[in-house]
Amino acid sequence: MRGFFVSERKENDELLAAAWTWTTGIRVGQGARTFTRTDTHRTAQSVGIFSGRTYDDLYREFASYCAQFDAPFALCGLSLGAVLALHYTLEYPQKVGALCLIAPQYRMPKGLMVMQDFIFRILPASAFEETGLDRQQMRRLTRSMMQLDFTRKLQQIDIPVRILCGEKDRANQKAAQELASRVKTAELHWVAGVGHEVNEQAPARLAAELTDFLNSVG
Repeated sequence: MRGFFVSERKENDELLAAAWTWTTGIRVGQGARTFTRTDTHRTAQSVGIFSGRTYDDLYREFASYCAQFDAPFALCGLSLGAVLALHYTLEYPQKVGALCLIAPQYRMPKGLMVMQDFIFRILPASAFEETGLDRQQMRRLTRSMMQLDFTRKLQQIDIPVRILCGEKDRANQKAAQELASRVKTAELHWVAGVGHEVNEQAPARLAAELTDFLNSVG
């Protein structure tokens, strides 16, 4: 089963090395499974979000990218990547064989989004460098997501789902718990001692979770 990891920023080398080992994608002849990582920074560049586009544009480009691959494949998304992965799974259930969501939201918390938009207004420009978007583009993307709500479709998911959330990620803990209760095939795993950026704070543990999940779904 091919796997895709969708994230907001470039992952560190330790996670990538472990993730590649997880899928044996770079070990020619050592397994049929392959792994491709895409990130929202790269997708944003290809879809032209720098000229002022929205979440819908970002999602359409991601869906177009996934369409080139044979089904089924596994999707793993982190933060905004989790939103994209969940959205794609609901829209193309025949394409996705397994789903791993890290620090996910399934219904955008408007109060949190408004607060985030305010924070973006006062952050220095350098804070946006790793995202590939400038301040105004990031605010436009954030505002375009405020109406997203996948609640009514969650019961349709019938593939293996693993939800991961940092033990200290207060902004996403409630959503992770609710999502796990709403998706009948979901299991929730807490990553001890870390916050939102599990990939940076505990890359080895994240890779171990990914390894375990892919092995469990074959």
